[in-house]
Amino acid sequence: MNLLKTLVTISGMTMLSRITGLVRELLIARAFGASGFTDAFFVAFRIPNLLRRLFAEGAFSQAFVPILAEYVNKKGADPARELVDKVATALMWTLVLICFLGMMAAPGVVYLIATGFDSNGDVFDLSVLMTRIMFPYILFMSLVALAGGILNTWREFRIPAFTPVLLNISFIIASLFVAPYLKQPVLALAFAVFVGGFLQLAIQIPALMKIGMLPRVSINVAGAFRSQGVRRVIRQMIPAIFAVSVAQISLMINTNIASRLAHGSVSWISYADRLMEFPNALLGVALGTILLPSLSKAHANNDEKEYSSLLDWGLRLTFLLALPASVMLMTLPVPFTATLFHYGKFSVVDVAMTSNALVAYGVGLIGLIVVRILAPGFYAKQDIRTPVKIAVVVLVLTQLMNLLFVPLYAHAGLALSIGIGACGNAAILYFMLRKRGIYQPQSGWKVFFLKVGAALVLLAGVSMWIAARFDWIALQAHPLARMGALALVMIVCGIVYFGALFAMGFRIQDFRRIAS
Repeated sequence: MNLLKTLVTISGMTMLSRITGLVRELLIARAFGASGFTDAFFVAFRIPNLLRRLFAEGAFSQAFVPILAEYVNKKGADPARELVDKVATALMWTLVLICFLGMMAAPGVVYLIATGFDSNGDVFDLSVLMTRIMFPYILFMSLVALAGGILNTWREFRIPAFTPVLLNISFIIASLFVAPYLKQPVLALAFAVFVGGFLQLAIQIPALMKIGMLPRVSINVAGAFRSQGVRRVIRQMIPAIFAVSVAQISLMINTNIASRLAHGSVSWISYADRLMEFPNALLGVALGTILLPSLSKAHANNDEKEYSSLLDWGLRLTFLLALPASVMLMTLPVPFTATLFHYGKFSVVDVAMTSNALVAYGVGLIGLIVVRILAPGFYAKQDIRTPVKIAVVVLVLTQLMNLLFVPLYAHAGLALSIGIGACGNAAILYFMLRKRGIYQPQSGWKVFFLKVGAALVLLAGVSMWIAARFDWIALQAHPLARMGALALVMIVCGIVYFGALFAMGFRIQDFRRIAS
């Protein structure tokens, strides 16, 4: 399998997802702005998202995919299918119970996430209602994660990469055609989450049937939990849940802090996070998705050379593509924010505040992406405890940095703490991989960094100079012209950066990678 070609395919699907995601955010910003009600939605959506990451693509995928790959490569298709059926049964009924309990306990959960809402009864009540509407989303997305893990193990990456598009389409339709007819328009977004989750699950079914791995859910829950394979997955999930929980606890603390800052702070961070997630998903998520099954197979075959080589390939591509994305976030925050969100109720102040958070995220973008490359180096070896320990250290450091940065930079200080904490996380992961001999860097890294660094300096200078030629706020009256200006800036920056690399000897074929 050509990993570079697969990466391009997944990134293309992910780009479609992020483009529709940006359209969705643009429509949400235009229709609802950054207010207490949008804060209520973002907080309510964060709750099922938190649990989704615990039980879906976070802890579950990290535990399930390496074990499934081991079954497929060492035991064969029939034992792998039995494992899938047992895991699906255990996961399904566990999540049904969690959804029921979560909907009942929604007021307490909202209070824990955003204590600042307690002083505003309307916002608090709205958050509770939307939390109850959206809670089944975790059930849908956990089953989507199960399906995605199966398909990725069978080297089918396209459908799992495409599924987020359906959630975005659901948001777009709700914003345009449902919200205007509701007494409380923002409720349309909560219904969109429910529908989008269902659609993402439904689209997986034909692909699973095609490979003969559609899970068969049984009512024999006790039998599923007695399965050796399920018990192995659970044993791996326990530290994985703790690892993901650490990151989510940090996010909950940050949301709580933001809810106590100026109205709109939660929304400003959320809009900036959406922009930051664009390069993070295109590269970090896509590469992590490709690497985990490939690393798991190399580990199952005891091919340590291939294992280290895969990590090296992933890191080179990450630095090559993530560093210019980081530079552009830091040098073009207002052009990005104004072009995508500065419409309707999204004010000039909202542009400035979101831009501040975007610059802060840009500082730590490389760390956020590198973690997604290095962490699979442990997960594929079914070692989740090491990343857990590192995550705990990073949580403490992140919250200590909040004490310093929030008084200085308000909501942007929260984003800065997350970014710097991620860089620290990546550094410790790298050190531990080297210390254990799991990863041995191949030759040429010093020259690689010198050339990339030179291209980045050139990129930063050009991006700031050309962006200063336009009044991005005044162009609100001419949205097509503003979009064209941003496209021009990005095209010129891309030509400058990759042109410089080409002149220094970089070629596409240098990054091609074939995996068995």
